[in-house]
Amino acid sequence: MQFRAHPARTTIGKGRDAAELTVLADHLTAHGLVLEMLAGPLPGIYDPTGPGKLLFAFFAAMAETERENIRESTLEGLDTAARKGKHGGRPQVITDDMLHTVLRRRALGESVEQIQPDLIIPTGKRKGQSPSVASIHRALAEHAKREAYPGAIEQAHADFAALRAGEVPGPRPALPDRASL
Repeated sequence: MQFRAHPARTTIGKGRDAAELTVLADHLTAHGLVLEMLAGPLPGIYDPTGPGKLLFAFFAAMAETERENIRESTLEGLDTAARKGKHGGRPQVITDDMLHTVLRRRALGESVEQIQPDLIIPTGKRKGQSPSVASIHRALAEHAKREAYPGAIEQAHADFAALRAGEVPGPRPALPDRASL
């Protein structure tokens, strides 16, 4: 449901829950603004008295329910894709070969800023360009996490899958303290 307030023509619709929409509509009408529903089952001027208020609350609750259903479907789709090994978003800019080169050259004392111009992105929109220094630092940080806690990501995915299936994940052994490594 989307609506706007006259005379300022402020759009105040999508992404709000039913209670927030009702309170916001009451606040705006209390300050003399007339609300107009732009889309939905009953477009037109909103009457905040009597049956208009009840109808508005009903449609606001329906919109909230629909938004929650869309959110749940999206999360289920992402979970299914992840189990199939497919992950959304942009492709990784730093390949495993690039990361290996960065790690090797850093071990020899070079800085990320010195290494960055020699790296070339092999595929995608930025093919032939160098990755940003921030991308290299992000890849190094992710590599450090994987090295410090190699089973943590797999365990988190397994725990999430168990929770989605209605099971309670069992206890796991404590991870070693980084200071003891």
